[in-house]
Amino acid sequence: MPSTLSALASSRGIKEGLLFLSKDKQWINEKHLALCRIASPTFFEQKRAEWFLQQFRALGCEASIDPAGNVVAFLSPNASGPYVAVTAHLDTVLSPRTPEEVSTRPDGSFYGPGVSDNGAGLAGLLAIVQVLKKMPELAGVTAAPVFIANVGEEGEGNLSGMRYLCRQSPLANKIRSYLVLDGPSTDHVTCQALASRRFEVSFAGPGGHSWSDYGVGNPVHALSRVITLFAENQPEPIEGIKSSFNFGVIDGGVSVNSIPNLARAKLDIRSESPGRLEVLTELLETCVNKATEMENAQATIARVTAKLRETGSRPGGQLPAGAPILRYIAAVDDWLGIRSRIDCSSTDANIPLSMGIPAVSIGAGGTGGGAHTPGEWFRPDGRDSGLKRILLTLYMLLAE
Repeated sequence: MPSTLSALASSRGIKEGLLFLSKDKQWINEKHLALCRIASPTFFEQKRAEWFLQQFRALGCEASIDPAGNVVAFLSPNASGPYVAVTAHLDTVLSPRTPEEVSTRPDGSFYGPGVSDNGAGLAGLLAIVQVLKKMPELAGVTAAPVFIANVGEEGEGNLSGMRYLCRQSPLANKIRSYLVLDGPSTDHVTCQALASRRFEVSFAGPGGHSWSDYGVGNPVHALSRVITLFAENQPEPIEGIKSSFNFGVIDGGVSVNSIPNLARAKLDIRSESPGRLEVLTELLETCVNKATEMENAQATIARVTAKLRETGSRPGGQLPAGAPILRYIAAVDDWLGIRSRIDCSSTDANIPLSMGIPAVSIGAGGTGGGAHTPGEWFRPDGRDSGLKRILLTLYMLLAE
């Protein structure tokens, strides 16, 4: 395989493409900064999607926005399936309040919400499109690439953009594999989809004055019991299987001297084992029922009611050992000198992997950190290595 890659990298078109990725770093950095300055929180990706539509068309692609909000681009208007999809999600957990909140430093680093996740992946998507448009037509391929800037990857987006692509889009039955670009890091290859479920737990009651209405069931107290019961009654861990939970949002109440009439929390549960995920879900239901009983047993005037609502579910799945797409990436990494490991995580690749469609999620190069925080950062040093990896792997997928 390395000798094959050496021959591939020496071929006229690929050689020119690799050289471009090494040289035209300023163009990529400028696009990276521009896209990150367009706020794109989950469910509100439209402005960034419109920007991407313009960029794809300016590069000479046939591009449109599908019913889900994804931006879909083909190198040629005559492209036909089968396809290999290269995707990157448009949405971010946090968004800049003003364009100036995303900035660059004298050393070339980017700072601000979303510059790494997924500014790096989106910039990589544009870079690969540009280089392919500059290269001669690829020879020996059996599929065409399709490039997609998709919506709904983060949080309560629940992978909506990828769900549409894999299940409802006219392209669904024509895409034979997915190369998902997510973040910068090249040290891991996500080929096992981490299953997760998300819930909102809420309690309601009549509320009242903290003194004169004392004895009314208190939704905040009941919610606090759920969190405590769930955290303190976790099942014994299973060796070799990692699971996690996180109460990430809590709200309720209006003042310190008012009994609240509503309290709610949002919970994320993840596990490498679907069976363990079900066990944790059942535990949550038990804790909600127990907390309701405990609070109402103490109430002397009015009771609380509880509601448990599932807000999202990400299916699991994984590539079989020795899958061609993994062999291609391993060979490319060896040739480029990239050290990587197989990883389990929750990404857009969850959906195709759960359906038995070959997919991996990889970084687009450079380094970054602070994802999902106001202090997020990205450094473009070494980005070209990640982009070359994408180009070579894509060609091998197109030619298989």
